[in-house]
Amino acid sequence: MNSKLLKIIHFILLFLPILAFAAEPSSSNTTNSLPLTHHIVGYLAIAVTVLAYIAAMAEDVIALQKSKPMVMGSALIWFAICIYYALHGEAKVAAVAFESNLLAYIELFLFILVSMTYLNVMEERGIFNSLRIWLLSRQYSYRQLFWITGILAFLLSTVISGMAVGLLMGTIAAAVGKKKKEFVALACVNIVVAANAGGSLSPLGGISTLFVWQHKILPFYEFLSLTIPCLINFLVPATVMHFFIPKETPAASSSTIWLRRGSKRIIFLFIITLVITVSSNILLELPPAAGMMAGLGLLQFFSYYLTETAHEVKNDFDHVYKLFQVEAPRDNKGQDFDVFKSVSNVDWDTLLFFYGAMMMIGALGFLGYLDAIAHFLFGQISATVANISIGLSSAFVDNGTLMFAVLSMHPNLPTGQWLLLTLTLGVGGSLLAIGSAPGVALLGQIKEGYSFGFHMRWMPVILLGYLASIAVHFWINARYF
Repeated sequence: MNSKLLKIIHFILLFLPILAFAAEPSSSNTTNSLPLTHHIVGYLAIAVTVLAYIAAMAEDVIALQKSKPMVMGSALIWFAICIYYALHGEAKVAAVAFESNLLAYIELFLFILVSMTYLNVMEERGIFNSLRIWLLSRQYSYRQLFWITGILAFLLSTVISGMAVGLLMGTIAAAVGKKKKEFVALACVNIVVAANAGGSLSPLGGISTLFVWQHKILPFYEFLSLTIPCLINFLVPATVMHFFIPKETPAASSSTIWLRRGSKRIIFLFIITLVITVSSNILLELPPAAGMMAGLGLLQFFSYYLTETAHEVKNDFDHVYKLFQVEAPRDNKGQDFDVFKSVSNVDWDTLLFFYGAMMMIGALGFLGYLDAIAHFLFGQISATVANISIGLSSAFVDNGTLMFAVLSMHPNLPTGQWLLLTLTLGVGGSLLAIGSAPGVALLGQIKEGYSFGFHMRWMPVILLGYLASIAVHFWINARYF
């Protein structure tokens, strides 16, 4: 309850500058021919946005999925804008603005949809569960597992979503630390920090980074210059936490690894999809969604192949039985592989939440409020202070929403400052458990040990890593400023 209250208070404070600057005309607003910053429509947009976010953040309290108030709120705001413009004979202007924001969302939607589909397929094929069993069977000590889960979280989050990485690594930590709650809690903090750090250096794993890439602010290879700062962000708190990890070794697991038929080829297809996505963007200047959709086509054809050849094997696990020289049961249950089932199981609540968030932020930008904030953040104070402050805000507010808001302001920043913003927004969510998707996922998954309060106790160490990564960025990427 306290964590929800903190998010609500911070979000209201975040919009106070909007209300303050609403009294000043926006000179940079060229698309909105009917300024509404002083109009009832503008005030309505602010009120609906704040109320929608409050409802979304309190979803556990009011038992209302976060996407519902966001989608409804965005609809109310844009209908109000479009009705006002239609009454003044300029309906086309508002419609074009809506379509522009919708296009930005569709590109994000298709990218995340394909990524989530591949993750669901890999889970269905037993890939993630096999990784968990393999780690449990290696007789690693708690300290070794602490570093292994952290490093894996960092690496995996560069290509898949932080939430999926957090859930996977959190499952491993909880499985090996059943009798060591302190290990589970520290490992979860480490996983959150590592997942956010890894996602900050690759558009394939982080939402805010993906936004910058999709808007063609920075090319793909430029983000790799954040590798060392992101590593520092992960290593500084991990090194401190290392000395608080028990030295014992947990009992080994004797479970057998069960990989369903085609699992390794699906991993290969996912790698091919990522290669197509990056190369087509660099060489052909296609949006990232184009490469991901090509990868979805490959997955669909492979799904067809698995289904059509199912009669050739006794069971989806037939190759495993052969490996252990055990006769496989004559059972075809589960061999029919339908990729559309994996599509239907994606996190639609999150996808629709982003729709509402992006459309409402886009509306505020069209109305002129974001221009006022941009004038203050990137005009009256230094860009460095602004970017660091925005990064700290991501401890409370979703980093994807914040990044889209900044992009809607169209600030004129050098490459170094865009990289700084990408870094701070990506890793700033690690400061609190509620500040990022991995943290929220682990709070819901881990019932004992890891909590909001425990994560809060380690915030000073995480903040040290946050500041250290910024210092390293200014040092090694000075050429970009």
